[in-house]
Amino acid sequence: MTANTLHAALLHAQPDTAPFLSVPDAPPMTYGALRASVARTAGALAARGVGPGDRVLCQIAKSLDGLILYLSVVAAGGVFVPLNTGYTAAELDYFMADAEPALMIVDATTEAARPVAAARGIPVATPADLVGTGAAMAPVARGAGDLAAILYTSGTTGRSKGAMLTHDNLVSNARALAKIWRFTADDCLLHALPIFHTHGLFVATNVILVAGARMLFLPAFDLDALARHLPSCTTLMGVPTFYTRMLADPRFDRAALAHMRLIVSGSAPLLAETHDAFRARTGHAILERYGMTETNMIASNPYDGDRRAGTVGFALPGVSVRIARPDDAGIGAIEVRGPNVTPGYWRNPEKTAESFSADGWFVTGDLGRIDAQGYLHIVGREKDLVISGGFNIYPKEIEERIDALPGVLESAVYGVPDPDMGEAVAAAVVLRAPGATDAAAILAALRDTLARFKIPRHIRIVPELPRNAMGKVQKTTLRAETAET
Repeated sequence: MTANTLHAALLHAQPDTAPFLSVPDAPPMTYGALRASVARTAGALAARGVGPGDRVLCQIAKSLDGLILYLSVVAAGGVFVPLNTGYTAAELDYFMADAEPALMIVDATTEAARPVAAARGIPVATPADLVGTGAAMAPVARGAGDLAAILYTSGTTGRSKGAMLTHDNLVSNARALAKIWRFTADDCLLHALPIFHTHGLFVATNVILVAGARMLFLPAFDLDALARHLPSCTTLMGVPTFYTRMLADPRFDRAALAHMRLIVSGSAPLLAETHDAFRARTGHAILERYGMTETNMIASNPYDGDRRAGTVGFALPGVSVRIARPDDAGIGAIEVRGPNVTPGYWRNPEKTAESFSADGWFVTGDLGRIDAQGYLHIVGREKDLVISGGFNIYPKEIEERIDALPGVLESAVYGVPDPDMGEAVAAAVVLRAPGATDAAAILAALRDTLARFKIPRHIRIVPELPRNAMGKVQKTTLRAETAET
């Protein structure tokens, strides 16, 4: 083993003068400058004691420095651990205790992490201390099976778990996505996602690097910035919220997006209504894909062919998907295997064992079905399945019926404890405008289309659904709110 697998794949043969990234109102960075900065930053990390297998926690605002630090930790042989800037001191203390990092990186927005790190004896540095400041060093040799990153899950069902991702997990997925989405050096991605998460850090960034393409890097999603910079880009990756907000802004019409090659959605389910409305307005069929922290990307709607609203398409090349223990409707547990799948959770052999089937397939925790044309449909999370009076109730079926009603913008259906039925169905509903409809009208409409046992017993009209940073609805929050009412 003489190469660093991920470094070699991401920073391989792009010409030094080829543009890599630009930030609004700043000079662009070339691939040559990126390589040089990564080599010097890796040297700075090594000088601070970061070596093969060492974890480096990074909690900083989205910036070019964040990308350089990711690539440099990998080049130094370390394991990159990005953290959401919104984490509290208590959460940070847990991550530090669990990861036992060799170094913690903070910036002006995350100075609160310093005393937590000090209490645990963990050295702290800033991007200014590290980026481009060391003696250039060659990448440390790391093989396909060595760890490149640990990403902590959101922890909605308990303590966050550290999903381990190897060099090959990331390389295989980036190459598969670049191939099926037809990325080339001619592409420019408008990057408006956070980079502490799989979507913005690995899907977006790694695909661009593998293809030798370029990015226009926005600090956050902003409609004015999007309208300003979209004309110079060919592709956009986003979460469903991006597209609902674009639909509410008349600037994003067919003419404004006529030059775009590809628009991708992920991290949370895209409503069929949003998919159809976006296509009608802009002429673009959003390409929805499916993945998770532990597996990178699993499936994608086709580049050529029918991008079906409400589905996530087909398994990626080299990835296998199966529906385990399907019911009479073909709905069962989604399980996956392939080079994209995590080897397990950091220092958590019990949870690792629970997450794999006896024959080695990763258990995603999602429920789904595969239709006659081979498209994968996500029905919901297995933990969100509502079992009422012995009947299995899939929230997505009810959500689709509610969302289709006049006056409804979106909904979330979930189970709440019930002394008689075990669980009862509850729904939180966001209206298109105040007073557009009410709970009684929603219930009356549902009685015509749903079996009685599927009808929600509790409907709350809410101003918005609680979501995490990537747009996923937090049903645990809704359950807690319902219990308090």
